[in-house]
Amino acid sequence: MQRDTGPEPAAPGRPAAVGARAAVGARAAVGARAAVGASAAVGAVGARAAPAVTHTEDVMGTVVSFTVVAGDLPAAAVRAAVADACRVLHRADEVFSTWKPDSPVSRLRRGEAALSALPPEVAEVLALSERARSDSRGWFDPWAMPGGVDPTGLVKGWAVERAAGVLRAAGAAAALVNGGGDLAAFGSPGPGLRWRVGIQHPWRSGALAAIVAVRAAIATSASYERGAHLLDPRTGRPATRAASATVLGPSLALADALATALAVGGDDALAAIGALDGYEGYLIRADGGEADTGGIEFLS
Repeated sequence: MQRDTGPEPAAPGRPAAVGARAAVGARAAVGARAAVGASAAVGAVGARAAPAVTHTEDVMGTVVSFTVVAGDLPAAAVRAAVADACRVLHRADEVFSTWKPDSPVSRLRRGEAALSALPPEVAEVLALSERARSDSRGWFDPWAMPGGVDPTGLVKGWAVERAAGVLRAAGAAAALVNGGGDLAAFGSPGPGLRWRVGIQHPWRSGALAAIVAVRAAIATSASYERGAHLLDPRTGRPATRAASATVLGPSLALADALATALAVGGDDALAAIGALDGYEGYLIRADGGEADTGGIEFLS
């Protein structure tokens, strides 16, 4: 399949055009990350989606959107479940924000509190961060950040995944929760349908580069809106290997961390992701070249 084959005139800090993808089945270069620089739900794959309850919440420095298919769950129960899910997100913000000087993570970073004295969620997230560091060959490393351990690259995905879990536990038939481009999904949006997510072209504003089918989680990390904001843990300098990096898998917490690793480590991180059970990666290099792990279902 060929898409986006026309070259883009070079702009300061942007590649002139994206090259051909190197993995199974070469296609024209596409891009990554939709809606405010992030992956975004663009609908369901199939005939017709079931009626859904929607909600947006300002939290964790972004807007989290909920799309909930109630199934047999009464409307009042859906609203209560969404409210509970939002409380999970606000709790995560209170515990893990590095912008709030009195948050438990800020106190840990300054050496003012032992891990054992902090809320149990901190130990849980740090254990997941250790796994992500190992799985990514060290390209995701919260302990290499200036100022102390900083699990920010995993926390939003972890929190959104937990929020989606609240909806599932409440009995919702299906849901998609989008936390600024980190998406957790479960169930079907309608009979015979699947969730689909659009991925924004990294330097064509407002253009979708691809649409992919998502079963559980997708996360993207990109430099084209915030600049080179990610640090290479091996050098301490801004990472420059990727224009955009997307990871799909069963856990949004780990997908979020691995997308950060992919944006930092480029092809070496992509190889690490390809060795993991159930996870797939898609890389747009800084020079416009592409590669993926071969298992992503591109719908267009």
